[in-house]
Amino acid sequence: MKPPPFDYYPAESVEQALEILARFGYDAKPLAGGQSLVPAMNFRLAQPAVLVDLNPIADLAYIRPTESGLRIGAMTRQRAVERSSLVAERAPLLHETMPHIAHPQIRNRGTFGGSLAHADPAAELPAVAVALDARLRLQSPRGERWIPAADFFVGLFTTALEPDELLVEVEIPALPRRTGWSFQEVARRHGDFALVGVAATVTLGPGGTMERARLVFLSVGEGPVEARQAQEALAGQSPDPEVLRAAAETAGERDIEPVGDIHASADFRRHLAKVLARRALAQAVARAQGSNRADPRP
Repeated sequence: MKPPPFDYYPAESVEQALEILARFGYDAKPLAGGQSLVPAMNFRLAQPAVLVDLNPIADLAYIRPTESGLRIGAMTRQRAVERSSLVAERAPLLHETMPHIAHPQIRNRGTFGGSLAHADPAAELPAVAVALDARLRLQSPRGERWIPAADFFVGLFTTALEPDELLVEVEIPALPRRTGWSFQEVARRHGDFALVGVAATVTLGPGGTMERARLVFLSVGEGPVEARQAQEALAGQSPDPEVLRAAAETAGERDIEPVGDIHASADFRRHLAKVLARRALAQAVARAQGSNRADPRP
């Protein structure tokens, strides 16, 4: 398989990349790691007339601490995020998620920002970004703007990015005190796209009740799906197994609308969502209570 003809522009700076994108508009496509875009071009599913290569822009590859979390440059390789001790310390949910993404060879080339901008509904990073209340910095010739991850993903492979904008940085706040986390997914084989996955955080209040819970699914909709009704049901409740089980049931029955395909039926995806939500909530609660070795299985 070969892609259709295209013009290639290596960008040496963000400003040069933005100038090229502004010149060609919808005909241009940024090239980050290329692990999703290039196969899509080979299958003629994507046919940009212009590729703007961001790989020469070294300034977009970094992981930096902030007062309350960290910032990750859009061109940071996924493997670098996976191996970062700073990520492990300040964003343990992200650290736990990284090995689930494809295979090491893919993570060696794939970029953190590229996965978010591609917005594959079966990708892990969009769901984790929403669960962690990440903020994304977008830059264009008109200036820059920050947008919450929850507002960035607007549909199937569709984001809030304008044709002349680039995602340049992601800010991840630190988890509040007494917050546990968990990432769970089921795939046919390790490295395959998940049939269903979920990212969860649970924050406990002074009395041990759940002050706040986040439950964000992947592979059950056109993007990351936040289980809002389940989250509301958990707020202020004691983290008892039956409460967690009821919330997982609510998430699977009322918060998601999965579709079936050759890999799994809609009913099976609902079943997986309930099981994984229950495991994720149980592990997040246990970690919030101080037991990081909790077995997530019921």
